[in-house]
Amino acid sequence: MDRRQRKSRTAIFTAFNSLLGQKAYSSITVQEIIDLADVGRTTFYSHFPTKDDLLRELSAEILDHVFSDSLEKESTHDFSTGDIDCEKLVLHILFHIRDNSFNIMRILTSDCSVIFLKYFRERLSRYLSGRIEIRHGIVPESYAIYVFSGGVISTIEWWCAGGMRERPESLASFFSLMFGDSGSLHQ
Repeated sequence: MDRRQRKSRTAIFTAFNSLLGQKAYSSITVQEIIDLADVGRTTFYSHFPTKDDLLRELSAEILDHVFSDSLEKESTHDFSTGDIDCEKLVLHILFHIRDNSFNIMRILTSDCSVIFLKYFRERLSRYLSGRIEIRHGIVPESYAIYVFSGGVISTIEWWCAGGMRERPESLASFFSLMFGDSGSLHQ
């Protein structure tokens, strides 16, 4: 993507976020987004076929790093070295939620939260597939992934609804206590 395309994409994301702070997702129109972003309709549709795709891409922008196979050190945390177990994965997700709290809170308090959380669950499930090691091998992987990802989503919803008062480290520890050693992850 060239500089001009990145600039247009950023303007669309910014406009979309601004509108999410003012009105319900369902009432936001593509025309409002392109007017606020000051881009043409063709430019919008060259980046995002639908408004739902825009939300999916915004979600990916926020969380892509967490689900990357090569992690880099970040200003608030460093998971670039060592193994990632389930508790560390939850902690890493929580750091990204906190670091992007402005965007996440707008999404989770709007009528698009169900769509965002669906995308998030799909992404987390794909990441965990083939990586999660189940105790004793008696629980089907698909069930373990479904329950684990549901627990992560519930944790995020509870944390955001409470104003993110708990530190990510504390919340990841609580999660680990609730789910036990949910298994290890393979890179």
